[in-house]
Amino acid sequence: MADIVDSASRSRMMAGIRNKNTKPEIKIRRALHAKGFRYRLHDTRLPGKPDLVLPRYRAVIQVQGCFWHAHDCALFKLPATRTEFWRQKIGRNQERDRQNTLRLLELGWRVLIWWECNTRNSSEFEEAIETVIEWLRTNDRYLEIG
Repeated sequence: MADIVDSASRSRMMAGIRNKNTKPEIKIRRALHAKGFRYRLHDTRLPGKPDLVLPRYRAVIQVQGCFWHAHDCALFKLPATRTEFWRQKIGRNQERDRQNTLRLLELGWRVLIWWECNTRNSSEFEEAIETVIEWLRTNDRYLEIG
């Protein structure tokens, strides 16, 4: 099936997709800040430049887009056009995620992965924020929400 827009429009649309300061990321940041948590953003000294770094808890939070990181949820569907290109691109994203997580854990950081789909429903979001707060107060090394 052919694309429904011309290549210039598609290029402009794809260029507008952010990798920092996304809506899910901002929503999580606001919620944590309102609860009294302070953090750094996109610390370049750490592998993968984590979205939120909470030095006091030696923890990082990575907010993953369900499409770009192939989450097993309703928000991910492999495109029907250029399937092999997308499979490779998303596969590289997943491998880079694994490597960055392993490196962070080796450096003694605790890692939380938050999937985009878990920011959509208000009641689930509030529960997830409470789960994050509980996790930050433990010594658990890894948590995935979504």
